[in-house]
Amino acid sequence: MNRPSTAREALIVEALGEVASLLDRVESLTSSMEAGRLALANASAELDHRLKDFQGATTAMTQQVQARAIDHIVRRTGKATTDSIEAQARAMSSAARLAFSTQVDSTLGRLNQSLHEAVHRVDRPWDLWLTHAATAAVSAVLTWWVVSSFAVR
Repeated sequence: MNRPSTAREALIVEALGEVASLLDRVESLTSSMEAGRLALANASAELDHRLKDFQGATTAMTQQVQARAIDHIVRRTGKATTDSIEAQARAMSSAARLAFSTQVDSTLGRLNQSLHEAVHRVDRPWDLWLTHAATAAVSAVLTWWVVSSFAVR
């Protein structure tokens, strides 16, 4: 190759050398940028794969938590229902007991009075016969008086 004869040619040669150097660097950067782009694409694909795995695990965990929450709600609702039924049964039993005792107390009081009177009569059976004898005697006296008043005329 010939040596540059003027400064201008020397500058052009030097500029061309610099451009060649820049082109070499751009080519090396292009290949390293391509490698970086491929690495970035691989990282993106791996991230997508991991994200899908994460979403699947999150979905499974969410469904498990939902199932446990529903089971817990069902158990608590069942217990609350059982407690409510028991409380209502106790209240109804108490109300029935009160109503029964109110109704039965008056009836039992009358029955008790009647039983006391019957027991009192059984204790003194001659009172009944004495009442019959007094009735017969009064009837006999009245009959005698009526007959004697008609006979005297």
